[in-house]
Amino acid sequence: MVKDLSLQGLKLIELKIFKDERGFFTERYQKDRYQQLGLPSDFFQDNHSRSKPGVIRGIHYQVNPAQGKLVGVIRGKIWDVAVDVRKGSPTFGKWEGVELSDENGRMLWVPPGFAHGFCVLGSEDADVIYKVDQPYSPTTEGGILYNDSDLNIAWPIKAGIVSGKDLQLQSFKKYCEKPAF
Repeated sequence: MVKDLSLQGLKLIELKIFKDERGFFTERYQKDRYQQLGLPSDFFQDNHSRSKPGVIRGIHYQVNPAQGKLVGVIRGKIWDVAVDVRKGSPTFGKWEGVELSDENGRMLWVPPGFAHGFCVLGSEDADVIYKVDQPYSPTTEGGILYNDSDLNIAWPIKAGIVSGKDLQLQSFKKYCEKPAF
């Protein structure tokens, strides 16, 4: 099932999970089904990150080529955040957060023109996997400080572990002076 979220283009995908006494099975991605649902179906690469409890990653975006992400969790639990950074969008500067876990069968489609980040919830590491529809371009990546007061994201953890690189990201006000999208 696919659910449109409050930000145009952002979609929550609820997978069918088949559970029994042995565990579970699910199809995370199936090209024909994604095409039928109007979701991107051609991806460039798969990425996998592991983060410790309390880690906050982001908030990142990429332009030229603009990159969309299909995000899911195969171990642990995260609170996943997408911020609309498309200057002409009616939801410009708005954000939405959803919980993704290895148990709830949810994935998030984060389209190009959104900045993305997450924090790890609970007491175990989280393995996040995401398909991207364009190659990584280190020269055209950017980001916004995760705790920017203008965005006012309600992170469920207050003092997380954040990389030095992410702590140096620009403010939303600075982004607005020269928007990437």
